[in-house]
Amino acid sequence: QLQLVESGGGQVEPGRSLRLSCAASGINFDAYAIAWFRQAPGNDREGVSCISSRGEGSTFYTDSVKGRFIISRDDAENTAYLQISSLKVEDTGVYFCAAGFIARCSLGERPYDYWGQGAQVIVSS
Repeated sequence: QLQLVESGGGQVEPGRSLRLSCAASGINFDAYAIAWFRQAPGNDREGVSCISSRGEGSTFYTDSVKGRFIISRDDAENTAYLQISSLKVEDTGVYFCAAGFIARCSLGERPYDYWGQGAQVIVSS
């Protein structure tokens, strides 16, 4: 069974950068699409970025993060990443990675069967 563990969260100042990692254990990581979701305090969880499985390779971003977030994956290391630049206070939240056995990813939650525990990101001066 696929298990996901996020790391790389923390408290950072606005304008700085950080990289979140999502380490997977299990089989056939490259066959899974990976998505990052964010849950800000008091808000519903939202999809911010996703990357399709190895064979498809497409990436998607929600509008609020375009140009600042970059999603990537290293299938040899069974790890996905979310590079976040120019952090804003509104990026604060718990970031979850999720895996779904689908070729083309989406930013909705339904296709994703496996979820990590989340990594807290606090953007504050």
